[in-house]
This record gives sequence, structure tokens and C-alpha cells, in this order.
Amino acid sequence: MQFVDRALARRFESAEEMPQIHHAHADQKMRPHIGSAVEPIAGGHMIFAGLGSPIGRAVGMGFDAPVTEADFDQLENFYYSRKAPAQLDYCPLTDISLLEIARKRGYGIAELNNVLARKLDPAETFPPGPGGFTIRPGNCEEALAFSAIVRESFFPYGGEPSGFDEMLAPLFAFPGAITFVAEADTKLVATGAGLIIPEHKIVALFGAGTLKPYRRCGLQTAVLQRRLEVAAQAGCEYAVIVTQGGTISMRNAERLGFTLAYSKATLIKEPPPA
Repeated sequence: MQFVDRALARRFESAEEMPQIHHAHADQKMRPHIGSAVEPIAGGHMIFAGLGSPIGRAVGMGFDAPVTEADFDQLENFYYSRKAPAQLDYCPLTDISLLEIARKRGYGIAELNNVLARKLDPAETFPPGPGGFTIRPGNCEEALAFSAIVRESFFPYGGEPSGFDEMLAPLFAFPGAITFVAEADTKLVATGAGLIIPEHKIVALFGAGTLKPYRRCGLQTAVLQRRLEVAAQAGCEYAVIVTQGGTISMRNAERLGFTLAYSKATLIKEPPPA
């Protein structure tokens, strides 16, 4: 892996930034009642995708220049005016001013994630997937079934955000979207999605899920390989996966040559009492 400097980290951060931007824009057309919004800030973007949604925070701030108190005023006004907590991502390559102001203003840590990356080569080939399964591109008619597999994988005991399946469905219409499914006897049993970000030559990978009876069959490896092939042929230089440490997703990625670029935190501050 190439040494990760600030410029490369900014490209990697687009893997979290651009899917959220596309999601908010899709919501504005398909679910206008949600009130989704996007605004530029400090070299990145603020995204709001509805109260209680796991999608929606500021990403990409503080790579081009120090962050200011005025930037934080803008951030907090954007989220607080929507009765949402202010959230933003901070990684070790972000200008230290972001962390200093966030600490002074009382931000806490909402979550920690690892950013994994892998160089891509259009000449690279992968073996066929496991026998007995068909791995193919997904289609928009399968959006809800695709989302249901992701939901069952990440929330096996329930507790998912309200409207989770409908929230994921718009990704099929994103510019540069990649969706693959694994099929057994005409039934969808595994999924994987991605987004090609041509301006950064990055592919963001997400949306991986496998139904419980079909796990440990090599399906996620095969679905990941297909997405890497498509992204490399599309001119992407790097594939990026953002995941929590110690997860199956991280293990599968490392087996295919992904390495840790850096860890990062999502910082949060609740809105003031009404």
C-alpha cells in the first residue's frame, strides 16, 4: 500500500462522503418528506438524511485548510435547525484544528471505524465463485430484497432504524453504483454494493450481507472480487472499505489484500434543549 498522506486520505474519505451525498439527493426526489439536505463545509460536505438515520454527518472537513469556529457554527446551525445532533468525521490526517475546536465545544465520540484500502489493477483476475451459486449484477427490481438481506445480516435480532429497507433501496439509482448478488435456486442469498467515484478514482464498497444458512461458503469473497474487477476496469486506483474493527467484513477484506490506512472517529454533539 502506498504511504497515506493527507491528499490520499482525502480521496479515501470520499468513500464515506459521496454515497451519503447521493443518498440525500435521491431522498430529495423520492422521499421529499424526509427533508434530506447537503451543504459544502470546510472542503467537505454536511449531509442530513432524516432524524434517526444512520446516514448523515459531515465528512471531508479540514483537509485543505484549518477548520475555524465559523465552520463549527455553520455545522451546528445545519444540524440543530433540523433538531439533529451535529456529527462529523475526524481522522489522523485531518487538520488538528478540527479536533481542538470539537474538544473545546464538548463533542464526544459516537463511533470508531477502520478505513481499509487496496490498490486495484485492471489486469488482475480472480477465480470463479463457489459452485452451486450464481453471482451476478443486481437490478433495481431486487432493491427491497437486497436491503432485507443487509438488514438481516447487520440486525439479526431486530432494532434496525425505521424504514431501513427503503433507506437502502435508492442506491441502485446512484450514478456509478455497483450491485452484485449471489443466488441459490433463484433465491437471493448474499449481497454486495459499491460506488465508483471517478473524480477520486476510488470505489467505495459497502452493503455486504449473507443470509445465515449460506455463510462460510465463500460468497462474500466472491461478491467482493466481482466488485473489484468492475471497479478496476472502470479506472479506479483504490478500493476502500470502512468497517468496525474485528468484524467479519474486516477479515474478508484483509484476506483479499486490503490493509489498514487509518482509524477514524465520528464526533457528536447533541442539540441544545428546546
